[in-house]
Amino acid sequence: MNRKILITGSSGLVGTALRRHLSRQSVEVVGLDLKGEGSACGDVCRPEDLRRVVQGVDGIIHLAAVSRVIDGEKNPELCRQTNVDGVRNVLLAAQEQGTRPWVISASSREVYGQPKVLPADEDCPLTPVNIYGRTKVEGEKLVQEARHAGLKACVIRLSNVFGSVSDHHDRVVPAFARAAAFGEELRVDGADNTFDFSYIDDVARGIVALTELLSREKDAPPPIHFVTGRPTTLGELADLAIRTAGSQSTIRQAPSRHFDVGRFYGNPARAKALLGWEPEVPLEEGLARLIQAFRAQKRTDAAAD
Repeated sequence: MNRKILITGSSGLVGTALRRHLSRQSVEVVGLDLKGEGSACGDVCRPEDLRRVVQGVDGIIHLAAVSRVIDGEKNPELCRQTNVDGVRNVLLAAQEQGTRPWVISASSREVYGQPKVLPADEDCPLTPVNIYGRTKVEGEKLVQEARHAGLKACVIRLSNVFGSVSDHHDRVVPAFARAAAFGEELRVDGADNTFDFSYIDDVARGIVALTELLSREKDAPPPIHFVTGRPTTLGELADLAIRTAGSQSTIRQAPSRHFDVGRFYGNPARAKALLGWEPEVPLEEGLARLIQAFRAQKRTDAAAD
């Protein structure tokens, strides 16, 4: 059966990988992104942009967001407008369609704040500690309300997804990978801070599996993690990046930022039970791929000059 799926945030880290994975299954992908081209250029904060692209889709994968904690701290109004009003607009666009497309809305580990029990599962209390996390909780509530109103809608929660040289340059994994690749200094803000790092292709596979479930099942599942369940401190990540790159990079220690969660790693059991999904790319391999990609990019750039 041919499917047509709208991806908001289609030019972002997850959206780009997801487009690639879905195309392998002959899914027709419609994009919407501030950086999109032609009809794919649009903003989820403008309902008319969504109405233009939602016609005839079987499902919507909503990824568009202010996607970083620090950006939420710098511009709370934009963060709320995008992460709350944007979700509302997507859900309303779906509800207005006679075909009633299903909706997957991307959320974050930040909704938990600092979990009291680790690994955290999807039923942990939602106690966010920063602006970004609070907007994600509000967005999840809107999804739940839409479910109660009869829309087939669900939430996925992501954690420190990495794997592309096109990612934000100051996100921790690409920042460490780039610095280690070229022998530069790595700045570690809170060496003992512990996170769950997920490779982009694993996350994309999980989302594709979820689209297949939504296409065949009557009801949407509860929130689902796409996480590894493996804790890694930032200090360990920095050391691993330098070893993997075989470089002489040094590490500069700095204190944690006041708005950051200190420890998180998640339980992936629900994704395995419902979707048969497990992460396949360990951190070491994903980091090695990223370091190689940065070096290849530099060689390409140098050849073009």
